Amino acid sequence: MPLLAKRLERVKPSPISAIRTMAIERQAQGHDVIGLGAGEPDFDTPDSIKAAGIEAIRIGQTKYTQVDGLPALKDAIAAKFKRDNGLDYAPRQIIVGSGGYQVLYNALMATLDAGDEVVIPAPYWVSFPDMVRLAGGTPVSAPTSEENGFKLRPDALERAITAKTKWLIFNSPCNPTGAAYSYDEIEALSEVVARHPRLWVIADDIYEHLLYDGFRFHSFGAVNPALYERTLTVNGVSKAYAMTGWRIGYAGGPSALIEAMAKIQSQSTSNPVSFSQVAAIEALTGPQDCLAERNAIFRARRDLVVGMLKQAPGLSCRRPEGAFFVYPNCAGVIGKATPAGARIESSEDFVTYLLDAAGVAVVHGAAFGLDPYFRISYATSTENLREACRRIQGAAAALTQA
Repeated sequence: MPLLAKRLERVKPSPISAIRTMAIERQAQGHDVIGLGAGEPDFDTPDSIKAAGIEAIRIGQTKYTQVDGLPALKDAIAAKFKRDNGLDYAPRQIIVGSGGYQVLYNALMATLDAGDEVVIPAPYWVSFPDMVRLAGGTPVSAPTSEENGFKLRPDALERAITAKTKWLIFNSPCNPTGAAYSYDEIEALSEVVARHPRLWVIADDIYEHLLYDGFRFHSFGAVNPALYERTLTVNGVSKAYAMTGWRIGYAGGPSALIEAMAKIQSQSTSNPVSFSQVAAIEALTGPQDCLAERNAIFRARRDLVVGMLKQAPGLSCRRPEGAFFVYPNCAGVIGKATPAGARIESSEDFVTYLLDAAGVAVVHGAAFGLDPYFRISYATSTENLREACRRIQGAAAALTQA
């Protein structure tokens, strides 16, 4: 296929999409499959937000907008940053894109040259390294450990930084572990960043409203004001407001960087969907009751899943502070044999076994850069979660010593 660019050789297809596709295909074939792979709230978009989008269509707000977002939406985002995060961004310091995906990609495309490195704590969202590669940069994994709550330690960050390092991607609460950083933990990392003037921070705050047990969210750029000019704060409406399909993400940062990102966007997708932007204004400025209501449900689901997984032979599971994922440890099943006689050699073998034998679709830990683990999304019904965990318990119990 001579037409394909060589850069594609550096990029792998999304394993999450692959798992989702496998689950859908098996369901279409009549198999009973419970999908726990998608990072998407099962709740509906709140009615007031839907109504705002519908009204925008009804009155004809269906034309092109400013490339980097409606002024009214930028104003709403600026107010949100001030209200929720203690961050002051003027409208010229804000960009709106077609989802957080695009905003992150714009930032990397606008800043990375060949040889530039990006430090990414592992485990990480599967797309971070490949977006860096597509932009011409080199991803550098900075491993965390379960013993440290899957959180990057200052010494590990220091070891990962070189003269070529341009960005640290910081995600709290984290996909896939649900780990969230305290003020003191962020401050300690920020002190490392401050010692390296060439290093900037992408703070991916997309799960900021999904925190439990009184854990308080802190945004990286607000913890250390000295790094304000070196921080790009990325967020969106997808997770908190169940608006994944509306495709609205945004960021605040230094105006020169925002202008460069807008230039990339102007020559790729141009503006985000007009009526989705209007709906996002309502999400950020309208009633916020849904956040606490849905968090209570997510917390109960988290506790159910963690409790049931701890009863599965060979598995253990840390209770996360936020997001809607758990990252169970499956070291105890490695080396065991399935009822069919196959040996479990890796987390990928184990999740394949769960799909084949139990009809449960999850994502293996190698996809996120740290093994032997797997990711479960509990953004589905309590009934599905209870049945899925019951199946996982049974599948784990059926394994024998090889």
